[in-house]
Parts: sequence; structure tokens; C-alpha cells
Amino acid sequence: MSIDSRLSPLDENRMAPEQRRVLDAILSGPRGNLDGPFLAWIHSPELADHAQRLGAFCRYGTRLETRLTELAILFTAAWWQSQAEWQIHAPIAREAGVTEAVIEALQEGREPAFERDDEALVYRLGKTLYTTRRVDEALYAEAVAAFGEPAVVELVGVFGYYALVAMTLNVFEVRRGTGPLPFAEP
Repeated sequence: MSIDSRLSPLDENRMAPEQRRVLDAILSGPRGNLDGPFLAWIHSPELADHAQRLGAFCRYGTRLETRLTELAILFTAAWWQSQAEWQIHAPIAREAGVTEAVIEALQEGREPAFERDDEALVYRLGKTLYTTRRVDEALYAEAVAAFGEPAVVELVGVFGYYALVAMTLNVFEVRRGTGPLPFAEP
């Protein structure tokens, strides 16, 4: 799949040793490609190194089911209207069990009619956090009761990490392929 951005293209023959080291770590990790925000972050190898390790944990290492992690990522992509983040994660979310109705509602900016309580809770937590920048005691207690305190910490980390991803993708106008964009451009 082709990837476009406003970033200057990487020339593998002119990469600094630190860039090469981080690129090799990314390519040999669970992602296996230099996609999405890594196209930007590789221009700052130290940021790329830290971000790729945090991202690998947020995507592959939390206590949450992949379905819930991907729902949090899609919610974040929709909130930020991050084209590439949505393009990358909508198929993954679908494969992980997020229903087409939920995916469509998120993309359209509507509250989904959830069939599963855990998904509704992830949505409410994300929406409350992004809207009010806080989570009240009742919602916090509900999330801890449902997922456990360590998983709630990790879920907040997923929301935060993927907000960083969305901002990076939006600023550097990273796009995948030539098909229609999931969100209208401002």
C-alpha cells in the first residue's frame, strides 16, 4: 500500500546510525514495517525509539482484549479525525471483533448502539476523558470493577499514546493509498 506525507522522504543510504538502529528495531518487531507515525518519528530517532516501544506495549501487551484496545484506537482516530490512523486500524478492529455498526457510527461521529457492555464502557471512558479531561469517581469505579485497576491504567495509556499518533499523522499529513479518506478534510 502506498503511503504519502508532507515529510521529506527517507534515504536509506543517508540515514544516521541511530536512525538505522531504530528502523531495524521497528522492522524486526511485531509491526514489521515503517508505517503510520513512524514515518515521522524516524526523523527523530530517540523519539521513535521510545514511542515504538510504548506503542508495541499499548497495541500488543495490555491486559485488555484486542477488540477493546482497537475500539479505543478507533475512538481516538475518529475524535482526532486521523485519516491514516483510521485507515490502519479499522480493518484490525473489524478482525478483532468490533462490529461494522460500531465502526460506522464512530466514523460518522455518532455514539454507537453497543451490544457489549465492555465496549460501551471503553467508549464512555474515552469520550469523558477527551471531552472533560477528567473521569468522575463513578465512571472510574465502574471501569476498575470491570477491567481491574492495572487495565484501566493501560487503557488510559492507549488513549494517550494513540492521541500522540493521531496528532503526528495529522500534522505530517500521512495518508495510506489513494482511496477515499474516512473523514472530510477541514
